Amino acid sequence: MKKNRLTTWIGVALILGAVVGYGCNAAAGSPAAAKEMAGYFSLITDIFLRLIKMILAPLVFATLVSGLASMGDAKAVGRIGAKALGWFVGASLCSLCLGLLFANLLHPGSGLGVPLPEAGASANLATSALNLRDFVAHVFPRSVVEAMANNEILQILVFAIFFGLALGHIHNQTARSLVQIVDEIMHVMLKVTDYVMRFAPFGVFGAVAAVITVQGLHILVVFGKFIVSFYAGLLALWALLIGAAYLVLGRDVFKLLRLVRGPMLIGFSTASSEAVYPKLMEQLEKFGIRNQVTGFVLPLGYSFNLDGSMMYTTFAALFIAQAYNINLSISTQITLLLVLMVSSKGIAGVPRASLVVVAAVLPMFGLPEAGLLLILGVDHFLDMGRTLTNVVGNALATAVVARWEDAIDPVDPSLAEADESLPVESELPGVQPS
Repeated sequence: MKKNRLTTWIGVALILGAVVGYGCNAAAGSPAAAKEMAGYFSLITDIFLRLIKMILAPLVFATLVSGLASMGDAKAVGRIGAKALGWFVGASLCSLCLGLLFANLLHPGSGLGVPLPEAGASANLATSALNLRDFVAHVFPRSVVEAMANNEILQILVFAIFFGLALGHIHNQTARSLVQIVDEIMHVMLKVTDYVMRFAPFGVFGAVAAVITVQGLHILVVFGKFIVSFYAGLLALWALLIGAAYLVLGRDVFKLLRLVRGPMLIGFSTASSEAVYPKLMEQLEKFGIRNQVTGFVLPLGYSFNLDGSMMYTTFAALFIAQAYNINLSISTQITLLLVLMVSSKGIAGVPRASLVVVAAVLPMFGLPEAGLLLILGVDHFLDMGRTLTNVVGNALATAVVARWEDAIDPVDPSLAEADESLPVESELPGVQPS
């Protein structure tokens, strides 16, 4: 009876949020009143996201250290990392190329005829920190406490790699006891995750209601061609990624997609990758992927494998060029693709990261940065699709690397299918029912 309950409630919350948001938008007499109403809905979402952030650092640290301590082999870590990065680079190139292809085929910005802005007009997005040198330096934490306080997943990953490998190479009773403690912390954090995820439908309701209260549904009509074109590109990217994963996973890829439909729906509704991370990790473990692979590849993917966001950067840049009637040659577009390939790796943890990347790159190609103001109104609806695609891309990447490493264990089919119910104790990986 509990099977798929969470997915059902999230779907209900998504629809209810849209209906309530539309009603509030119609009832509000002014944009200021609509914004004030939306603030109350946003409070619900903020609470949910705060709960997610509360568990993120200890969950990432415990799962990764537990896996690496049991692995105890730096060569294995390097091998897994190389395979993961190989998949990430290939997926990123495909995402960027599809963005260029669909923007050129569908011309979503053509016909808008927007006049060029005055010199100095800006979208007011912070882009000064967007450079490779600062990103590389930022990967390495000054303090693990600071990294955990700020939920810097990549910095936590770096410290956890050192800590886990060191723990795995110390062979005494104290070290073994510490490994057991970390294992227990991991199981406790997974249980805490279950409790937090019960609040997901409320967070989804608040997120959808807030954005529609402010923007209304009419904005979807105004930018309909842009939105439909982008989602068509995302569908093509899905087909490509799932097809590539099918070559490795076979029909198991469809079982994986069924398992992660709950996290996918949460990501789509909240437009937040952080909100998805704990539940996605749990579902990948239910698929049978060993902790050492999930705990290592998934955090890495959150920084280097944002397939939906990558596609959006090229798509949005060409949309802005088309809206201002600025022609970009094929060679310039290829250069744009390569620049985005590099620059997009440095801003993974920034909210609305794709917009920041586009804002930084536009001036390099003679495109007005103020063009981002054209799409800010609908960016939340686009971000929902980007986040959903990022979730799918990271789930597939983790499963593919695990299959390459022969690190997928057979699981009880009833356990794998009983996903988004509100889990009972026996559903936690490694925890036996009493």
